[in-house]
Parts: sequence; C-alpha cells; structure tokens
Amino acid sequence: MAAVNLSGFSAVAVMKTGPKIGRNFTSFYFKPLLISPSAFSTVKTTYAGKLLASSTAAVVTEPDSISDVQEVSTSKNILACPICYFPLIWTGDPVLSVDSAPRSSFQCGTCKKSYFGNETHLDLTVASGAKEYGEAMPPSTEIFRTPLVSFLYERGWRQSFSVWGGFPGLEEEFELTKEYLKPVLGGNIVDASCGSGLFSRRFAKSRLFSLVVALDFSENMLRQCYEFIKQEENFPKENFILVRADISRLPFPSRSVDAVHAGAAIHCWPSPSTAVAEISRVLRPGGVFVATTYILDGPYSALPLLRPLRQNIGQISGSHIFLDECELKDLCDACGLVGFTCTRNRRFVMISATKPS
Repeated sequence: MAAVNLSGFSAVAVMKTGPKIGRNFTSFYFKPLLISPSAFSTVKTTYAGKLLASSTAAVVTEPDSISDVQEVSTSKNILACPICYFPLIWTGDPVLSVDSAPRSSFQCGTCKKSYFGNETHLDLTVASGAKEYGEAMPPSTEIFRTPLVSFLYERGWRQSFSVWGGFPGLEEEFELTKEYLKPVLGGNIVDASCGSGLFSRRFAKSRLFSLVVALDFSENMLRQCYEFIKQEENFPKENFILVRADISRLPFPSRSVDAVHAGAAIHCWPSPSTAVAEISRVLRPGGVFVATTYILDGPYSALPLLRPLRQNIGQISGSHIFLDECELKDLCDACGLVGFTCTRNRRFVMISATKPS
C-alpha cells in the first residue's frame, strides 16, 4: 500500500481485482487529508492518474462517497425548448413512447415555437422547422450524419474500439456504466450522442430507469436506432424516446435530469467544455455524468509537438484529443461537477462526475 500527497489530498493505492472488468487494476481514493501530511512519504506528482498502467491493467480513481442512493426524479415530461429552456407543452398521445412521441406536437409556452416529430424521432434542434436556413457542423460531427457511417456504426465500427483502444467490449462497458449509475437508478437518463442506440437500448431493456432519452444530432443514427428497435421482439417502447438535439443546446430544463451517459463521444464534440457545461446545467443536484473516451498518453506523450499539433487537428476536424486524465478532471471541475473518478485500460477511459447537492 502506498500513500501519495497531492496538494492537500491523500491518495491511497491498493491493488485488487476488479469485480466487473475481471483483471487487476489499481484504485486511487482521493480525499482531504485528516492527519498531518508528514505522516506520509511524499511523492511529488501532479495527479495520480498520470501513473501509467500496464497494457493488462486498468486504473480506477474513486471519489469520496457522496451518497449511496440519491433521490431520483420519475417525471417523464422533461423536454424543453432549446431556445429558452422553458418546458414544452405536449399535445398528443398521453403515453410517452418511441411510437407516440413522433406523432405528438410540442409548443414552448414562452417563445411559442412549435416542434414536431417525424416517423422516427423528435427534432428539438434550434433550427428545427427552418425551411431555407441550414448550417454545417464540423467534420467530426458531419461524418456521423452520413447513411454509410450510421449503418456501419453497430456493424463493426464501434466494436473495433476494443482492438485499438482498449475498450472492454459492449457488455462489459455496460456493466461498468451501471456501477457508476447506481446512485440514480430509477430516475431518468439521457444517452447523449447515442449513435445507433447501442447503450440506449440496453438502458431501456434493463428497466432500471423511468425514462430513457436517446439523443443524437445525426438523423441517420436515430433512424438506424429506430430500425434496430423494430427488429427486436418485446422491446420496451414505453418511456423511451428518440430526440435529435445539439449537445451544446440540450432541450431540457435546468436541474431536470438524473443521469447523462455519453459513450465514446466526448472527443467528437466541437467544444467539450460547452457540452459538459450544458450537461451540468440539466443535471439535478446529485445527478451523475458518465462518459467514455480515449487518452493518448504513454508512448504518445513523447511525440514532439503533440500538444500544439492536436490544436490544429481540432480546428480542422472539430474533434478533441485528450492527453491525460488531468484534462478530463479539470474539464469536469470547470463545469461545476464534483467527485471525479475514472477507470483506465490502455487508451480507454471511463469517467464519472456528479452535480453537487
């Protein structure tokens, strides 16, 4: 066992076997020092997450327990106008489901703008309903709007992350996600940048949440998700809706969402800080944000000019490259989230943070 002094925080490292990922990993618990720092052998480091794990190990950081079980919301009317964030007035089938929502209409009580669904999803983008106006998004967003990538995403594209990035596989990743979401089970969840609904459908079939919102900017991804749902027998369509929205302008009132999940998405967002700030806004106190992405550290950190080069890549592609866990923690802290924790395996990282109560 080793102790690390980190600017007023203690980190106790213990080797143990992970209950879900089935391999040895190192856990770091960060909490305020309750005894004199001189009682520890001080090791100078900026962040324990910079400790490199081997290719067969994962690094997990766990915060102080905020609460084992939080109060959760069972409200299903959480949709809001993306312009003014005022709750939408819903006209249509009283039962919210993947089938009824597209047939319904919504109107903002403040700006009076109306929103309508099509055959597969609701369009709650700011430009929804515009006939002449349109705007292009960065390449990292536009590529997922193409029919080809939407078709391939669940047919090998996402699965390849396990080969080159250390992602643990879909089922194992889902089990890890559920562990982080335990404090808010029974509440509502937004699967942001859901793609073809890989995890949205799993959230719905688990019946662990009162409402599942599968949200993406890509119309074709949402159509693909709808096709997969139609092919599944006995899929629980009630309390499950498909919503097209911009991650930087989420169509939910402030403090209305219990959990937000973003699988392999944060690096594709044009502005991660804007997106995470929006997520922080819509999370209720005690709400949980869980996301996965990849980190280029280890041997990649030795590449010359990597940091300035990634800025150029980001400006061109609209994507973001993370170089260590410190950046992700700093991002969550800057956006008002606390209790940052992460799980590492090679390039893969799963992070979690909480809205302060």
